[in-house]
Order: sequence, then C-alpha cells, then structure tokens
Amino acid sequence: MKHLVTLIPGDGIGPEVTAATLRVLSAAGVDITWERFPAGAQALAEHGTTLPDALLSSIRRTRVALKGPVTTPVGGGFTSVNVGLRKALDLYANVRPVKSIPGVRTRYENVDLVVVRENTEDLYSGLEHVVVPGVVESLKVITERASTRIARFACDYARKHGRRKVTVVHKANIMKLSDGLFLDCFRKVVQHYPEVQPEEKIVDNMCMQLVMHPERYDVLLMENLYGDILSDLATGLVGGLGVVPGANIGDGMAVFEAVHGSAPDIAGRGLANPTAMILSATMMLRYIEENQAADRIEAALFAVLGEDGIKTPDLGGTATTTEFTEAIATRLTDNPDN
Repeated sequence: MKHLVTLIPGDGIGPEVTAATLRVLSAAGVDITWERFPAGAQALAEHGTTLPDALLSSIRRTRVALKGPVTTPVGGGFTSVNVGLRKALDLYANVRPVKSIPGVRTRYENVDLVVVRENTEDLYSGLEHVVVPGVVESLKVITERASTRIARFACDYARKHGRRKVTVVHKANIMKLSDGLFLDCFRKVVQHYPEVQPEEKIVDNMCMQLVMHPERYDVLLMENLYGDILSDLATGLVGGLGVVPGANIGDGMAVFEAVHGSAPDIAGRGLANPTAMILSATMMLRYIEENQAADRIEAALFAVLGEDGIKTPDLGGTATTTEFTEAIATRLTDNPDN
C-alpha cells in the first residue's frame, strides 16, 4: 500500500538520523512518498518563520508526519517548534513508550511502560504576568474537556495494546482544584474500562517508585508538566533519549518524532545514533497499519544492538551512523520474510 507522509528532516543531526531512517524504511520495502519541509532554524533562515504555513498545510493534508530534531532559535520571541506544532494541530496526546532494549545496558531490566502526557494546557498555556515588581504569577490551566479526552486516550491505548493498568499521576493533595479536576476526570472515565486496573500516585512518590521499581508500571497518565519531566526520567531507565521514540497524536492526525536534541556539536561527524528516530518510524508504521514492516524493523534493530553488538559511540560502540544503519538494512534485506 502506498502512503503519503510529511517529512521534517530537522536541524543539526536531524538530517543524518532522518536519512538513516529512510534507508531502513526502504530496506523494509515500505512504499512511502514524502513531502519534505524544513522547520526550526533552517525554516527561519529560508522562510522567516520556524513553522511555515506550508508545513502545517501538508500535515493537515497527509494526516501523518515524521519529524527529526529541530533547533528553536534562542531569544527573539520564537515559540518552540514542538509546542507550535502541538497547538496548531491540536495534537493533545504525547505518547512515549519506554522499553528495555537488547544490547543497551542499564541498571534496570524488564522496563516496559508508556507515558501518556496531556499536551495542550497546564503551565504550558504560557499565561504569565508580573503582579508587582519582583512578583511573577504563572497560571496553571486545567480543563474538564482536555482532562477527560486524555484520560480516555490513555484508557483506549491500554485496551488496544493489551495493557493491564493505567496509573494517573497528580498532586491533588496540594493543588486540590486543578489536579483534583484532572484526577476526578480520570476516575469517571476509567469506570467505562473494566479491563483496566486504575491506580493513583502523587507525582513525587511516582518519581521515587519509577527509579526503584519501574517494572511495576504500565501506562502512566499525566498532566503536561509532570509528563514532560517524568517522561525524560523514564527514558533514563533504558538508556536515554537517544533510544526512545515519541509521538504527538490528535484526532485523526499524528506527528512522530525523535525527542532528543539536534546536537549541533556532532552534526556531520557520523556519530549520531538514529535509534530513537527509527523507533519513532516504527510507531508511525503501526499508526498507518504497516504492522509487519514495523515488527521487522524493530526486530532487525534489536538484533543489531543485541546479537551483533553494533553500536554508535553514545552506547559504547564505535560504529558510525552509516555503519549502524547499513547493519540494520542488511538484516532486513537478507531476511525479507521475517
């Protein structure tokens, strides 16, 4: 089946990890036509904006995009490209699967959880003002509508993927109205999912539990700020941002992305690790119902890291980006039916 997908190669190492990912997708035999658009620093230089209207129009048309890391210029009032995309396209659910990977050594084993983060409000609404000199007020916005739909998304995700438990993370003991509303919406929604075991954790306790017993958790549901912090914490359990994929999903539209930085200091040196971008592409493939190709790519990637022991320098290896990518592509082409 042919697919039309918007592609954002990104800045820094973005074009390198994007090229590696396209090579792997090609080796897997997936038929995709790409609409390429810049974003971030490159888009600013070429179009005078970090988020061109043509890019947004493309995503609205294709309904799916694959995005490399981008650089948002410091200063000048430029909005984060990631935040801009989420707001412009109402991509209200940030999804980050965190899973132990063969060959990536950490102190933890058997980690397999998914962080679901509300993407549109909370303190990220950006409503701040100076009350009097020396006193600044930031407004935390939590609505019933956004809280209900992200709770429903998390429960639907658990049901669809055979996940047993959804843990809602909050601070309702202190923020009784805002976090209390988020918690209450979850309690109402989860009643309609008898196969899902509900659990509630205060955010500070959740941080401790994650670093002590991450294997006990399955789907974690959080507001925007808590999700931002704990999703990064969770990636540290399995090797860091360089090996964890991500997605921003709305109603009938999704952007899949490597959530690590653009690392301009190593750009062009062949040192970039494309694992996170490749795994983000497998999430995209499952979204467009190319499940067999996603499974094959994931198996080839894990075999290269585990059985073959081929790794980029950030994982303790010596392989260049190209060598690592070609090892995955070779496994795919040598085993076309697996």
